Order: sequence, then C-alpha cells, then structure tokens
Amino acid sequence: MRRTLMISAALTALASGVQAQDAEVSEVVVTGRAQQLYRSQEAQVGRLPTPPLESSQAVQVINAELIADQGARDAQDLYRSISGVSFFSYAGVTARGFRQEEIFFDGLRGDPYAGFSVPQLFNVERVEFLKGPAGMLYGPGAPGGLFNYVTKKAEDPFSAKVSAVVGTEARYGASAEINGALPAEGVAGRLGAFYEEQNTPRVNARSEILILDGGLKFDLPVGELNLQATYYDQNLPGNRLRGVPTDNLGVFLTDRRWNHNEPDDFLRLEASVVQASWAAQVSDSLTLNAALRYTEGLETQKYHEPFGLADTDGDGVLDTSRRQYRDQVRDQSNWSAGANLIWTFDLAGVESRLLAGADWFTNDLEFQSRGVNGTFVTSATAPTPLSLFNPVYDVTPVSNYALPAYTVSLTESDRAGGYLLYEATVGNLIGTVGARYDSFEDVSGAAGFEDEALTWRTGLVYRVRPDVSVYGQWAQSFEPQGSANQTPLAGGPFDPTEGEMFEGGLKTELMGGRVQGGAAVYHITRTNILQADPRGDVGGDGVNDLVAFGEITSKGLEIDVAADVTPNWVVTTSYAYNDTRITADNGRTAVTNSVGDRFANAPEHTVGFWTRYQFPDLGLAVALGGDYVDVRRSLSDQKVRPYLVFDASIIYTRGPWRTLLRIDNLTDEVYAASGFTDRTGHFPGAPRSVFLELSRAW
Repeated sequence: MRRTLMISAALTALASGVQAQDAEVSEVVVTGRAQQLYRSQEAQVGRLPTPPLESSQAVQVINAELIADQGARDAQDLYRSISGVSFFSYAGVTARGFRQEEIFFDGLRGDPYAGFSVPQLFNVERVEFLKGPAGMLYGPGAPGGLFNYVTKKAEDPFSAKVSAVVGTEARYGASAEINGALPAEGVAGRLGAFYEEQNTPRVNARSEILILDGGLKFDLPVGELNLQATYYDQNLPGNRLRGVPTDNLGVFLTDRRWNHNEPDDFLRLEASVVQASWAAQVSDSLTLNAALRYTEGLETQKYHEPFGLADTDGDGVLDTSRRQYRDQVRDQSNWSAGANLIWTFDLAGVESRLLAGADWFTNDLEFQSRGVNGTFVTSATAPTPLSLFNPVYDVTPVSNYALPAYTVSLTESDRAGGYLLYEATVGNLIGTVGARYDSFEDVSGAAGFEDEALTWRTGLVYRVRPDVSVYGQWAQSFEPQGSANQTPLAGGPFDPTEGEMFEGGLKTELMGGRVQGGAAVYHITRTNILQADPRGDVGGDGVNDLVAFGEITSKGLEIDVAADVTPNWVVTTSYAYNDTRITADNGRTAVTNSVGDRFANAPEHTVGFWTRYQFPDLGLAVALGGDYVDVRRSLSDQKVRPYLVFDASIIYTRGPWRTLLRIDNLTDEVYAASGFTDRTGHFPGAPRSVFLELSRAW
C-alpha cells in the first residue's frame, strides 16, 4: 500500500507540472509510417555504427514500438521475436544451441538482475542481440551471442506519459515518465516511476515490482554528458520458482499451477545503478565516447526446492515431492568502464574507419547459504513432503527447522581488455579485421587464477546492389573456467573454453525498404570443455582430477523477414534451425547441459511471427503474434513437448490517449516453456491472461 501511495503521489506531481499546451500526438500509425514500424537502423552493440546492409555482423533489434505493441514487461516477453533464441530458465536463454545468461547494459557489464531475477523493460529503449561469438568486442562470453539493453536517456523535447493497467490475476499498476529541457542552459532531465503488482499463475506466487529511474543530460562545449540513476525492487512471494513434475513424455503430472514453495517463501531483489556516459563528435572524422557504471544488488531467497519424487500409496503414480529448504543471500557490487575512439580517414585512396577501445570490470560477490533436507515423512524440524495433487502448506513452520549456521563464500572477479578494429571500403566491398587482448583474474576463497586471451574477428560484405548485400565473418570467443576448478590438486590451472564461428548470409531492403530480410548460416565450434579426468585422482592427493577436453558443434540456419504488405499492414517473421551436438568428449563424464550427444532445451526448429493491421480512420490497430518451439530434451533427458502459442493486442488511439488490450496465450495452451530436471520438473508456460492499459501522452 505504501508503494501504491508513493506512485500515486508521483503521478499527481507529474500531472501538475505538465505543460498546459499538449504536444501534437499522432494516431496509431499514420499512413506511410508503417514502413518504419518494428525496425531499427541503429544498434549500439556492434560498437562501430554501421547500417545493417554494410555490416558483417548479425544483430537483431527489438525496438520501442514492438515492445509497446506487445505490452512487454520483461525480457521473457521478447525471446520469440529473436530468431535462434528460446527460453531456458529465468533470464537465461538458449542461443544458437548454447545456454546464455550474460547481459550488458549500454555496452557495459553490470547486470542489476544477475542471479535469478528477470530484466524489466520500463526504462529500456530497445534490446539488441548480437549473434555468435563476440569475444573480440566484449571479452569473455558464451559463443551463442549476447544481449545489450539500451536504457532511456534524458532528451530536450518535452514529452510526458502516464499509464494505468488492470488485468486478470488481480493485476494492477501505474507508471509515469517525463522528459524535457530544464531551466538551466543546455540541461535536460528525465524522471520515471513504474509499479505493478499481480498474482502469478502458480499457487502462492505473486509479483510486486517497483522501478524508479532518473537522468540528466548536459550539452558540454565538447560532447554530451548523460547521468543516470535507477532503483529496482522486485518482491516475488512464493518464489524462487522451479518447474512442475512431468512424466518421461513431457506430460505434467499435476496442475500447471502447482507450487513447491510455501506461502512465506520469497525472492527479493533490491538493486541500485548509477551511470555516467559521455559522447562527442570531435570533428568530422573523430568520435569519442566513454562510460562508467556502478551497480550494487542484494538478492535474498528463502524457498523450498523439490528434492525427489515418490509413489507414497503404491498405486504406481508419483504423487509426492520431498523438499529441501534453502536460505540464500547474494550481495554483490561491481564497477564497469569503457571508452571508444572511432576515426574515419582515407588510406591511400581507401575509405577507412578505425575503432580503438578498452573496457574494465570488477565484481565482488558475497554468497551466504544454509539449508535443511526434508524426507517423505512429516517432521517437526524439517520441510514436510508436499502432495502433487492435494498440497497442504504451513504444516511445519520454517522457524522450527533445524537450520545450521550460514556458510559464506567470497568471489572477486576482474576483467580488462583492449581492442582494435579496422574497416576498409573499396567500391562495393567492405572488409573488417579486429583483435582484442584480455586479462582476467578470479579469486574464490583460497582458490585463485589469472590468465590472458587474444581473440580475433574478420568480416567481408559485398554490396550486390544498393538494396542487397552478402556477407561472411569469422569470429572467436572464450570463457574462463570456474575459479573453484583451477586448483592444482585437480590438475589446474586450465585454459579457457574457446569458441570459433564461421557465418555467411544475405541482407536485403527490397521494394524501397518495404521488405527487409536476412538469412544466415553458421557453424560454431566450442572446445576445451572441463570434465572429470577418466583416470580419477592422478596425483594421489585425495582430489579427483579434471581435464579440459571436449568439443561441441552447433550448425544452423536463420531467416528473418519484415514486410509492409500494405501501408497499413506490417508482418514480421523469423525461423531458425539449429543442430547442436557433442562431437568429442572424454568418454566418462557428461558435458554440462548435455543430454546424450545433444543439449538440453535446444530446439531444432523455432518459428515466430507478429503482424499488425491498422485502421487509420478509426484510430484502431489489431495485432496477432505466434511462437512455435520444437521438441526438446530436459537436463534429465525427459521429453519437452513442442508448443504453439498465440498472443493478440488491440490498440485504440485517439488524440493523446492510447488504450491497449493485451491477451497472452490466446487459446490457453498447456505447455512447458523449457525443461529442467526430473525432480524439479518443466517450467510451465503461463495460462491465458488479459490486461488493459490506458495511457495519456503530452
């Protein structure tokens, strides 16, 4: 209630300060603007600004229009719009066959949601996904790609917006944003507030989210300075959520709303971020930018983990889950900095651009943990078993549990890198070559490790004609092994895991830009994967040895098309095929996330589409989206059944007012969004839900 009053006060204050004369607001989409809908010619993630048809990188951008039309609230709402990406768990995805969890903000490390929280989109302008290995630009990372969230900044033109939302599952909330020049010369400001509360589909589970966001922009004699500060508070009662148990054919054993957590369990994230960024066009040929980011976050989790299933009445049906209680606290803070120089020049008649940059990241994490195991017998000092079909909660209070003292671990990580990228244009040919040097150090308790890496990238684009280009690239990536595995007793230290990709593709902007598309084929090899040594304890020191040995090969095809069928009808579609397999191992130990020679939650086929038709004279637009994900295997080799889910939006705009009616899972499909283990089950997709959002803009 206190937060609701605070948001109401913020809305009242905003309304009282709004300019008396409304700015002119367009209708849903004026005729002709549909050719720009859902497309972005701008992407920050490649570091060197380049039009899509002149780039040898595959980048997909989810812009503000698509986020708004889909009523997207968090990152999970967007995955269907990115070819080659599907949900794995929490903020993690499967990208080109590999599990990927790392997220950048404005090109810098420092994810306030790191852990088990999902990024929210209120203060995000657009989401960029750079496909494939990105070690040459960003240092350590998974070979499938990386996300970059571009945040909203203060702007000079005045604008303001207030919104209110109501929906099923007792959903309600409000948000407000205001932008514009301030009385001081060359200064603009932005303020934003977001609050939303709702029941989530699982029993006992709720969501309460608050975001407070502000920024200042200063026009300096040289360049522009942006200062930003954001506070995040996610309170999720009845969490941390795992899945719902299934049989080996992927059929849920009980209702998809079943929850292993007690009503008093929760996941709570409180995080604060401050950021400063500066950019300057020093001359026609020289651009500079630099940024500094500080993030601190406290994530507290008190929850019941499913810890095994049993048939307690002997009828051949698994009916009960025993549970483990976990009490965990993750307290972390980090600094991130980066700087780039872009120089445009003529080299012996060759149009040239040079990107030179450096970045640095340091993170301190304190992890506190304790827990107690339950059995299949009711206990006065441990978690009680929970029926899958008739769950009874609050049998034994957590205060009665025989909990041990916290175990505490400290991890310190440091990353630093520098890179050079040269681009040359000769006629219709555009070539790039770049290299990066990284140093990194990880210390976890008494175990520590430091190393260095050199990664490369080359690319070539040929402009077949102004609206068609073909491209190819070769890129590398690396990931340091876990610091706890680097001990000499286990055979360490070990070199990082490495990734290498070959990719080729086609990009088009046909019919005057009305049809934009791309197709790509790729081959990614991931090597040097740490596994148990088949020889066991080689040195006789009491610690089983490890060996860096293994290879994973990912091959795939991706096709994306955005088309203006008519000035009022736009369609976007994406298709991805992927085949990721283990092509070498030590014959003893399964590779992490593997299922036989395949990978968990890695579908062979995915299809997504979003189409919108507008009626300009009525101020009305209707939209429909679909998401198909092929059959997969869970971490326990259980089938994860394929699914097809539809969503719809109806948007009505009249003057400064906008109404969005959003329906998710239109047909109320029962499906698993991804698989996990047999004891924790599959993550169930959300049932049908509806919300209505009313907005007023100035």
